[in-house]
Amino acid sequence: MSHNELHPLLRRDYLKWMGAAGLAASGVSAHAQSAWPSKPIRWIVPFAPGGTSSIVARTMANELTKQMGVSIIIDNKGGGGGVPAMQEMMRTPADGYTIVMSHIGLMAVNPLIYPDSGYDVNKDFVPVTLLSRVPSLFVVHKDVPVTDLKSLIAYARARPGQLNYASAGNASAGHLAMEALKLATGMFITHIPYRGTGPALNDVLAGRIQLLSAGTPALLPHIKSGALRCLATGTTERISILPDVPTVTEFGFKDFEAVQWYGITARAGTPPEIILKLQQECAKALKSPDVIAKNAAESAIPGGGTPNEYAAFIAKEQARWKEVVIKGQIKPG
Repeated sequence: MSHNELHPLLRRDYLKWMGAAGLAASGVSAHAQSAWPSKPIRWIVPFAPGGTSSIVARTMANELTKQMGVSIIIDNKGGGGGVPAMQEMMRTPADGYTIVMSHIGLMAVNPLIYPDSGYDVNKDFVPVTLLSRVPSLFVVHKDVPVTDLKSLIAYARARPGQLNYASAGNASAGHLAMEALKLATGMFITHIPYRGTGPALNDVLAGRIQLLSAGTPALLPHIKSGALRCLATGTTERISILPDVPTVTEFGFKDFEAVQWYGITARAGTPPEIILKLQQECAKALKSPDVIAKNAAESAIPGGGTPNEYAAFIAKEQARWKEVVIKGQIKPG
């Protein structure tokens, strides 16, 4: 990749770094940068443990730790729609030793609903790579007397406002998926936000909340055990691990798609060669047998693209979800 192909922020820093590297002949060395990583890397995950983001991060962190020879330490920082996690990132040096798990809420929705967060996701951060896209599933507690999306719609319409759905928090992927479903179907279901999929899932499993949308990694064990019933998937086609579960579009809601995605983002100003090294290490990890098996077991689509490709993907998602945020009147909680 030439420097002209880099994301604009990366290109600016690349040129700055090249200027600094040119000073090496006069005794100023860029060795500290080229030696990266020489100590553990902190990976901030903006949700409580137990959800899809933590599962994706843990799988990748294990592989990256083996590859890179330094520990990748997961730091769960839930709550506030991920804003506190990003504010924490803003307080760290732009040296590649702190990265954040970026996702649909952080990158595509928060800029619309948290305009006073103190940072701009497109200016203060740089994309590293997309890690995976995970199918969103729509599930109910086993005691809710519905068998598919059609019967849920009828059940909910007969009880407007009486059903509740849990999410990992405002602007989380599950919140957006359920609001998109509500807009498509006309159901009136009340949102109950939590500090992560783990806590939300616990209350659905206990029967205190009726519905939930989350990714395959967190939900599959409970669907297989019978504790939860999967009514539909948010994918455009049925997924191999749940071949009998229809998509939302199969129920007549054309062009419906709700897929969670996860990637890595760093601070703007991080040396471009560190960004590219991290992206290359992630691409390698995504091809490892353990990660391939994990993705296949959860019908997740692996990422691994360049920083520029991730930037383009984020821009597309920002445009796509703006309508849901506005029509669903999604506000900070």
